Amino acid sequence: MTSNSESIALAAAHAAAGKKAVDLRILDLRQLSSFADYFVICTGTSEPHLKAIGSEIREKLRDDLSLSAHSDGSPASQWIVLDYHGVLVHIFQAEKRDFYDLESLWRDAPVVPFEDVPPPR
Repeated sequence: MTSNSESIALAAAHAAAGKKAVDLRILDLRQLSSFADYFVICTGTSEPHLKAIGSEIREKLRDDLSLSAHSDGSPASQWIVLDYHGVLVHIFQAEKRDFYDLESLWRDAPVVPFEDVPPPR
């Protein structure tokens, strides 16, 4: 059984995969953090790609789950963060992702299994 926040994280990851985001990871922070349940981390290959991934996630989560996000960053900054009340989606370009290295910073967080297949309806 998945929690609501896990369902949101999986939906965001599927939306990102639908726009060909690279190196998708979902980190379960529930036992490690008081500010987030999950991180969804992915990479886009260019500023337009970051914008497309972010737009797709916003649209899918709005349409399918009636959710809206607070966001920060921009494609020009090479890092966009979408905040879905406990699920933080980080969309990076490779250079920024390598620099901030969230996976190492949160290395004690379990990785949620994720396959690039459409979620069940």
